Amino acid sequence: MSRRTIEIVKTVLILLLTISGMFLAWQAGILNGVVAAFPVIENTLEMVRGTGGGLVTPTRDATIQEAARPLSIVITDSAGERFGVRNNTELRDDVYNAAGGILGDALGSASAHTQVTEGEWRQALSGSSFFFEYITPIRLSVLRQWLGMEGADTAYDVEIRRMFVSFGEERSRIYFQDHNSGLHFGADTGLVSSRAYELGVFAPNGAMFAFESGLRGYESAPYLLILQDVYHLDIQSAVAGSQQEILELGLNLFNHMYEAPPTNFSGEALMGFGTNFNLRVDPDGRMIYRWTSETLRGDISEPSIGEMIEVARDLVADSIAQMCGEAEVMFESIEYNEGLYSVIFGFYFAGGRIYLYDDRPAAEVTFDSGNIIEAELNFRSFVPAGTLTRLMPQRQAFAAAGGEFILTYLDTGAQVLYPSWVRVWF
Repeated sequence: MSRRTIEIVKTVLILLLTISGMFLAWQAGILNGVVAAFPVIENTLEMVRGTGGGLVTPTRDATIQEAARPLSIVITDSAGERFGVRNNTELRDDVYNAAGGILGDALGSASAHTQVTEGEWRQALSGSSFFFEYITPIRLSVLRQWLGMEGADTAYDVEIRRMFVSFGEERSRIYFQDHNSGLHFGADTGLVSSRAYELGVFAPNGAMFAFESGLRGYESAPYLLILQDVYHLDIQSAVAGSQQEILELGLNLFNHMYEAPPTNFSGEALMGFGTNFNLRVDPDGRMIYRWTSETLRGDISEPSIGEMIEVARDLVADSIAQMCGEAEVMFESIEYNEGLYSVIFGFYFAGGRIYLYDDRPAAEVTFDSGNIIEAELNFRSFVPAGTLTRLMPQRQAFAAAGGEFILTYLDTGAQVLYPSWVRVWF
């Protein structure tokens, strides 16, 4: 077991002990006002920006499709009552499929944006509104394409996690927050107030934002959604296929199916060596593909960030996303380093982030000049275990964390994974 894995396991064990102790204290009624130390997982999902020197287009035209869905959705009615969903994938999809087009319509018909105060932002959020929050920052140009708008308006291409539509009698407005500067912006849209009625089927469920809760330290994460739920699914984890099956799938995935490379075992890993590539499949389902030739494939031109995300999304959709059981594979970031772009995806289950052994992503696809030169794909399957775990209520978890936290699962090869709250820095 690597040192990095040992540190992750130690962190989670400390987390579980901390939460267990605090949960017992909460049950005994002695938690009032106590802010305890909370284990921290540093956020490594920030989008890293860079210039696109020397990039070429992917080998096919990329139709941009959504590669991630919101972590949280909040509907506020005209009386200020809220319906919110965060850790329930099925319910989130019901809301998103029923009314997600509202956000795209609002963004597509928006006038020029202007900076607004946080006071105006919160006042608008307190009235009739429809709010999205993503797990990691996403470029506004990419989000526009995900929401069905042709072309990428890059005039103000900031990274955002939060956006909402505010419905008014005379006008509707769309608001978003620049993740890097923290500034808030708003713009009038062409939506009419009657669109708010599409959201009326979702009855208030007591959801609130941290800034409305009166909790100590809410300023550190004012827009964290706080719900009443305390029971969360346990999940069962397994390898999604044999090493031979995964290797054969990899050959097809990267268009090497006719080469039939020789294979052998190197320790426990199954290796395949081709003329210009090699494939490695570990017993736990990790597949690593490398293009070994100095000659790159593809037509010379410059793909956009959205196109690279789409090529990687398509690769993931044809592989691990079909074999991951009831989990989701969602885009998390695109990183730039020494001329290479890496598109990173994570596994999610019931709104919780699954951390794999050795802190691996679900998938990482690396581009050089628009060509995929390396890819790591983790073939894991996750299904409900048929049991629930009771976690500390979210109000108490917020007090303990002292900031933003998410639902997580740690997959180190165990058959059953249990949920926990983990503090995350964004």
